[in-house]
Amino acid sequence: MQHQNNAILSHCLVYRKCKLICIALLLSLQVAAQFTVTIRVDALPGKHSGDAIFVAGTFNNWNPDQQQLLPKNNSLSTTVKDIPAGPIEFKFTRGSWNKVESTAGGKEIENHSVQISSDTTLVYTIEGWKDDFEAPVKSHTTSYAVQVLDHEFKMPQLNRLRRIWIYLPLGYSINEKHYPVMYMQDGQNLFDELTSAYGEWGVDECLDTLVNKGKPGCIIVGIDNGGETRMSEYNPFEFTWKDSSSSKTFAPEGEAYLSFLVQTLKPYIDQHFRTLSTKENTIIAGSSMGGLISFYAALKYPEVFGKAGIFSPAFWTAKGIDNATDSLAGKLRGKYFFYVGGKEGSETVNDMMRIQEKLGKNSAAMIYSITDPGAKHNEAAWRKWFAEFYNFIMADGFNVITGSEH
Repeated sequence: MQHQNNAILSHCLVYRKCKLICIALLLSLQVAAQFTVTIRVDALPGKHSGDAIFVAGTFNNWNPDQQQLLPKNNSLSTTVKDIPAGPIEFKFTRGSWNKVESTAGGKEIENHSVQISSDTTLVYTIEGWKDDFEAPVKSHTTSYAVQVLDHEFKMPQLNRLRRIWIYLPLGYSINEKHYPVMYMQDGQNLFDELTSAYGEWGVDECLDTLVNKGKPGCIIVGIDNGGETRMSEYNPFEFTWKDSSSSKTFAPEGEAYLSFLVQTLKPYIDQHFRTLSTKENTIIAGSSMGGLISFYAALKYPEVFGKAGIFSPAFWTAKGIDNATDSLAGKLRGKYFFYVGGKEGSETVNDMMRIQEKLGKNSAAMIYSITDPGAKHNEAAWRKWFAEFYNFIMADGFNVITGSEH
């Protein structure tokens, strides 16, 4: 299998208790040495000069209001300790991603990226703030195969309403075939540039292309996240997000959210569409917090979800995920795709590696694991690898993997 993405193909690991395909694109992480990095801003735009300035990056899980720069000697600075040797990435904000730095003309900038090999001070100028400029006009990008199933689908387990999207594969309207179903989190980011916050996955365009090339079709059900309730709904464990001056605790609503998927949404989809409803034909997928809840769904409901796509999982928010994996993994027999970007930070990479190793050792799962060294934590990276995930998850049996064209 060849990839046109400069990634490094590594080895295949086979565990004694399982058939495991683990084709890993590994990032070399130097973890022995740790350094102190001072980040300093010497110049700012005149506008918002009194606002607090923060730095968000791989060293603090991209929290936009956690690490504030404080005045010192006519500059603003902050110190980050215990940084391992290797790359770090970051941007400056005024406390949220809606108030992120930009060029002087308001255009989006790339993350600041620095290779750390010693204690160092980094000095920057902030040229502009994105919220001071008119947002570019976006348009709908959904293919005709996508529709909004319901703008206010009832979630009785959470006493909430939610927009639900559905993608019906090419040919659905002119045949009598039944199809597998994939349930995906963060529905607003899957199909439509207009509804996405940071770019879309392009799931509809990807599947249209694959089906036209003869690959099997699949129904995709996209469930919007709940905005301010996302951190709770996508986590079965209580999580407290702390920064230097305050903290916020998110109640665990993941169990109720999964009950909604299993007891309410899936029966509705199976009743109203031509689905293959067995676990072998029921897939769950998501990224970040959505990756966390998708993995937990596979653990908790292996009789429902026989396959899963776990992209950049936010395992760092779930202290109970190790114990849950240890206790529940033995029931898993399906296919599980793990992905992480090498530039997401060593904690995210190491967490995913640790959990997939536990799954591999304690189950008969088939695991396909990818670490893309140059990739970041964003929709562009997940879009890049979606076809690879889809071809793996839809391949026949345990030994046939259909390589995708990138």
